[in-house]
Amino acid sequence: MTERKPPGVSFESWVDKQIHDAEGRGEFDHLPGAGKPLPRDLETPYDELWWVKRKMAREGLAFLPPALALRKEAEDALTAAYAAPSERIARKIIDDVNVKLRDMMFKPPPGPPLGMKPYDVEEVVREWRERRAAAGGADTAPGVIDGSQV
Repeated sequence: MTERKPPGVSFESWVDKQIHDAEGRGEFDHLPGAGKPLPRDLETPYDELWWVKRKMAREGLAFLPPALALRKEAEDALTAAYAAPSERIARKIIDDVNVKLRDMMFKPPPGPPLGMKPYDVEEVVREWRERRAAAGGADTAPGVIDGSQV
């Protein structure tokens, strides 16, 4: 819009005319968010990082301090180990997360303390076997991993 306001016309009526002409040309027809309700966060105080938070939420990203991220990863690993299709995979999942837990215990990053210790692999595997047996799973006899003798 390079047109200047003509002399003698009030600013409000000139702006209203510009808007009316643009509507007539269909310039407002396909705007993003058209027909959608206004965001609910209009009443919240201004946050300088609003756009970062909105982008992270839109893309499913999250940022946690390293200790909290590892706690979440360890909890997810335990859940994955219990759902593992074989004892070997359950052991691998727990061994991998235990390496990370030990590293963070001996080289703590800034932020809140980890507050966790490595999992007892044998305890997790015992629980895995019990859950497997309760669900009517495959052979869970000690010494048998993936159907082959250890």
